[in-house]
Amino acid sequence: MELKSFTTDSIKTFFDAYIPITSCNLKCQYCYITQQNLWFNKPPKFEYSPEHIAKALSKERLGGTCLFNMCGGGETLLHPHIIDIIQAILNEGHYVWVVTNGTLTSRYKKLATLQKDLLYRLAFKFSFHYLELKRTKKLMTFANNVKLMQDVGCSFSVEITPHDELIEYIDEIKDFSLNTFGALPHITIARDETNNKAILTKYTKEEYEKIWSSFDSELFRFKFSIFLQKRREYCHAGKWSYTVNMGNGVMRQCYSSNKSQNIFSDTTSALNLPCVGVKCEEPHCYNGHAFLTLGAIPTLETPTYALMRNRVQKDGREWLNPYMKAFISHKLHENNTKDSLHKRLKGHIRNFSKTLLTRQSDFTRG
Repeated sequence: MELKSFTTDSIKTFFDAYIPITSCNLKCQYCYITQQNLWFNKPPKFEYSPEHIAKALSKERLGGTCLFNMCGGGETLLHPHIIDIIQAILNEGHYVWVVTNGTLTSRYKKLATLQKDLLYRLAFKFSFHYLELKRTKKLMTFANNVKLMQDVGCSFSVEITPHDELIEYIDEIKDFSLNTFGALPHITIARDETNNKAILTKYTKEEYEKIWSSFDSELFRFKFSIFLQKRREYCHAGKWSYTVNMGNGVMRQCYSSNKSQNIFSDTTSALNLPCVGVKCEEPHCYNGHAFLTLGAIPTLETPTYALMRNRVQKDGREWLNPYMKAFISHKLHENNTKDSLHKRLKGHIRNFSKTLLTRQSDFTRG
């Protein structure tokens, strides 16, 4: 699968790209769509064409080669325009991951017809909803679609969202995965959106770790190590990484940020949001397996994003092709400049002063 003319860049910016769709063709009990009963919402219209979006996200404007993680609220590939948008971003020279449930065969067949240099920069995070796939008799559809995308040169990762009902099927899942994907699936952590994003389980944290650690997943290991840990370091999200709504172009520093910029309405202006710094509003960095491993907090030592996604198969092949593996093994600091030491210290001092005032106020009220 070598392309002699193919060169690998290092990453300039990471975009967690939200696809505004909440409908889905599966009904998993642990899903956030299920928790909020959003299954049957119609796909909204995108305000901008794929061509316009590509212009807004050009390498020239963004300053280099970027990584886009395309994820819908429901099934990402259900949106009627998503294939054209994926292709448009790939045509700009960027790398793209697509989060998908692996069941929409016609979509994968269409993507499989892209030219090779685009396919090598395209990857799929296949969400392995084992029980729902069994219930709907789509297990082999899922398996065949994973194989199709690997065979045409794409990278992939198979990932399970652990939930209590799945525990009795663990041995069955391992056998199926080794025989079908050549390796065990990675394990993420399900969060309870109704309870401060805590772990969604009836088990203790220690029991939960023991159960799901049996998959020997680097993704699970790292996510578990940072889960429910408030980040207080200086974070460069807002300059090195962003969240962006692909339906309307609204870009934010991160998920809970109130600072935004519409990067589609004006395709020429520079990206001008400030760093989050020490003002993160989230209880913990629940998607730190991407933001933190790519280096949004450069002072925090982390594994690479490639380790979060890759597995070596029984036959020696890897889930990541060499180009994607090399690209997502880089860190954001390699192509970006940190905020000045003065600015970082100022942020820490302000945050420390705010904490002291809050504690003093609590003490006075008590």
